Amino acid sequence: MHLLADISGHGLGHLSQIAPVLNALAALCPELRLTVRSALPLERLRRRVDAAFEHIAEARDFGFVMHNAVDIDLAASAQRYREFHADWTQTVAAEADWLRAHEVDALVANVAYLPLAGAAAAGIPAAGLCSLNWAELFAHYFPGEAWAAPIHGQMLAAYNSAAAFFRVTPGLPMSDLSRCQDIAPIARRGQRDRERVARLLDLDPARHWALVAMGGMEFPLPLATWPHTPGLCWLVPAELAIAREDVRNMDVPGLHFSDLLASVDVVLSKPGYGTFVEAACGGIPILYLQRDDWPESAPFAAWLGRHARAQVLTREQVLAGEFIPAMQRLWRTPQPPQPVASGAEQAAHCLVATLGLH
Repeated sequence: MHLLADISGHGLGHLSQIAPVLNALAALCPELRLTVRSALPLERLRRRVDAAFEHIAEARDFGFVMHNAVDIDLAASAQRYREFHADWTQTVAAEADWLRAHEVDALVANVAYLPLAGAAAAGIPAAGLCSLNWAELFAHYFPGEAWAAPIHGQMLAAYNSAAAFFRVTPGLPMSDLSRCQDIAPIARRGQRDRERVARLLDLDPARHWALVAMGGMEFPLPLATWPHTPGLCWLVPAELAIAREDVRNMDVPGLHFSDLLASVDVVLSKPGYGTFVEAACGGIPILYLQRDDWPESAPFAAWLGRHARAQVLTREQVLAGEFIPAMQRLWRTPQPPQPVASGAEQAAHCLVATLGLH
């Protein structure tokens, strides 16, 4: 049986959600043929998806046009959506033809809606799985605009054409999705091994390690101007690495991000599913950038308040590096009960039943 997993390339959170599900599916259905269609680089996909798969480097969604990791270009996004839906009936028919030509037997999308509409047109069982959906976000950013209403209707119809939409916790409410089912948190639990990480990154295990992770999307940080803090070392992506004694490039061969995250003392991030949930499940304190315009921020904050040591920071605090006292307070805060990330296995069993996988 041939399963197509369509994975959005709008950040890395989509991959962090669906990869553990695909790995659980491979254990349940060892004869399953898996194809991953995604604009994410093959190397990124292979870091998360352990099962054998064929990669098709194509995208069926764009989410939003971004200025950077947190700022949306609303005008450009509106234009892209108008173009994307200009001949929606023909676009859906072409997607159905593509699925037939590639002999797809079942489909799971995180979180493009065109594949779901195409699967419905082709008579192929399909399901969505994500903590968000583009229809709900679209309605938030383009409310009450005449041009947007027909597009929103087509988006909702596509999502509701699926046999099920599995809403991953924490996530948006999704009250407009008629076949929505809640799924427990999904996370890859990393292996905490400070000795190995210290060796790979040339770190002193006695120091505190602060990981800077913005979800795979660009967000320039003036790290060079941040204050030096005795006993603290910053672990940053290669594009942020600077010549400072207290900065290390975290992108080294053989070090999985989840294992790195599990081994640090604190993570600095933007609101995003993968980093938030993996850190919370590993008991790692979280400092995150305020993003009040992003609808996921409220459910994320509520969930983190119950399950993690977390502190929101203003953009001004982050850019100036004026959050060291907040970081140190988190280290002294008692750890709440850690959440159980059982969603991958739950989702895999649901997909087997819903899509008839074997």
